[in-house]
Amino acid sequence: MFKPYIMNQPALIPPSWDELIPANHVVRVVNRTIEKIDLEPLLARYKGGGVSSYHPRMMLKVLVYAYSQRVYSSRQIAKGLRENIHYIWISGGSQPDFRTINRFRGEVMKAVIEEVFAAVLELLIGEGYVKLESYFVDGTKVEANANRHKVVWAKSRKKYDERLQRKVKEILEEVERVNVAEDKTYGDEDPDEPGGKGEIDAEKLEQKIRELNERLLQKPEDKKLAKAVKTLTKDCLPRKLKYEEQEQKLAGRNSYSKTDEDATFMRMKEDRGAEKPLPKPAYNLQMGTENQFVVGFSVHQRAGDTSCLIPHLDGLQRQLGSRLPKQIVADAGYGSEENYAYLQDHHLENYVKYSSFHRQQQKHRKPELIQRKRFLSENFPYDPQGDTFTCPADQPLTYRYTGHEKSDNGYPIETRHYEASHCPNCPLKPQCTRAKGNRHIRVSFRLREFRQQANQNLLSEQGKQLRSRRSTEVETVFGDIKHNRRFRRFMLRGLQKVKTEWGLVCLAHNMQKLAVG
Repeated sequence: MFKPYIMNQPALIPPSWDELIPANHVVRVVNRTIEKIDLEPLLARYKGGGVSSYHPRMMLKVLVYAYSQRVYSSRQIAKGLRENIHYIWISGGSQPDFRTINRFRGEVMKAVIEEVFAAVLELLIGEGYVKLESYFVDGTKVEANANRHKVVWAKSRKKYDERLQRKVKEILEEVERVNVAEDKTYGDEDPDEPGGKGEIDAEKLEQKIRELNERLLQKPEDKKLAKAVKTLTKDCLPRKLKYEEQEQKLAGRNSYSKTDEDATFMRMKEDRGAEKPLPKPAYNLQMGTENQFVVGFSVHQRAGDTSCLIPHLDGLQRQLGSRLPKQIVADAGYGSEENYAYLQDHHLENYVKYSSFHRQQQKHRKPELIQRKRFLSENFPYDPQGDTFTCPADQPLTYRYTGHEKSDNGYPIETRHYEASHCPNCPLKPQCTRAKGNRHIRVSFRLREFRQQANQNLLSEQGKQLRSRRSTEVETVFGDIKHNRRFRRFMLRGLQKVKTEWGLVCLAHNMQKLAVG
């Protein structure tokens, strides 16, 4: 009636671990792939001496396999090494504890993750899975391992700093008013001195406190001076040092988390539709794929994708040894003059959309939509001889001045500004502009040329094929990682460790992709 059930039955020939692992299991793919790659950069991290270390090749296999199985906690990985036959097989029976696993992941791997990933990528290229022809790039945001409520905002820091500046100046001005001898000694006010019109930094404040302390030694009975020195020393100086430290940590960002100072508060796509979506500490992850294999990845602290493309491609070029894929395919978030110029300088085929690409392709039938399209500045006819644009009311917009700006990466952008002259009395003004005065537009002619070239490429047969593939390339990989593997929050803190963890996620995805063919 029942099959035999006998516990503790001895076997003359006990089964080996290898017999229990299916031939096409992903753990075999991880083992086979990592055995083939050169791990010299990783091995060089070990200096020798002392107690013997676990072999880094084994540790790397265990981490990559664990990430492919949606196991990200070092404690859960250590548990698998004790209980799961697949972990036991790939580790050769080794059982490093969770501290050893976490130390290897956070300290050893963070210096060589790019080299290890590049070695696996070279293997994929050599076996024909990746050809470096079409590179589909996009970005996503993943929440950092940080407290959502402990945040430093750049605007708040600036406001508090300005308030402190006013308080310090008021204290110093009061001290100067009650000390006529000091006024006679220093004479006219120096705008760079504390209490003047210049900005007060911590160094100047410390210098002024030393001067006031010397004066207090000469006048120990001056209670107002003693109170001012105490306030500046105990309250103002520590706060000023704190604000300057915060400004240094911000490094041009709009915010950072107190529990992970490299993380920036960003609005997450998954929070759209919520009643009160709040920014969360996160990282902007850029990734490029080909045939749904991850070819390149990078981690950024800015929320916008536009300024991330060039650093991302520079990092990819370092990994590939001065090579870059032939065709770059991206959505409208990357269509800036700086990025187009970079692709042109590196002789890369440009299939990057720009902000108004889809709007230009739409063919409206409703009269109100057709009428609205006429008032877009990109549709204004341009006369190169007179250097003027013409609005729908047949009024010229003449050149006023040239503006110069710089992008977040320092790229110089030149824009020419044009303005109409008879807008207040124009019957079409309500449809044309909400400005109180005349219609004003700014134009970068170099960007217009880049957009025309991108438009031709995107509307070609090759461009249509690449555009249709983009949604099934990188977006599919993001969906697999964030939804299927449930990787929505980092385990580690700090930019370098986060980069290591995201590299492991990408490696695990490539292994899983190899396993399923």
